[in-house]
Amino acid sequence: MSRVLKNKELENTRLATNYGGWMYCNHCNENIGYLCYSTYDQIDLKYACHCGSQGKVFLDFVDSHVGQACFDDLVIIKNRFCCPNDREPLITILDKKVACYELKVTCKSCNRTYTKDFN
Repeated sequence: MSRVLKNKELENTRLATNYGGWMYCNHCNENIGYLCYSTYDQIDLKYACHCGSQGKVFLDFVDSHVGQACFDDLVIIKNRFCCPNDREPLITILDKKVACYELKVTCKSCNRTYTKDFN
């Protein structure tokens, strides 16, 4: 079932679909990662592409809940950041395309917010 977006803020970034799929830098048109459609409740990503462009992705939904802060690390399975509780994929960020990033993602099933910084 389709979800209804409450907030959609994209800066120098485009998505393959309304709230998921492949993510692209608007400046160089390179693929910077993949956002899983149905497993996240809120995403806040700030990044610097290797081309020098600064990008941002902020998405949440009408039925989103405020996530509980969690200090557990995301699990990496086949280059995807996954929830450590249910091992569902949340997002893939292509390190070879992105120089650095700050990520906050809330898992839809466990309602925990995970953070990840790469500098």
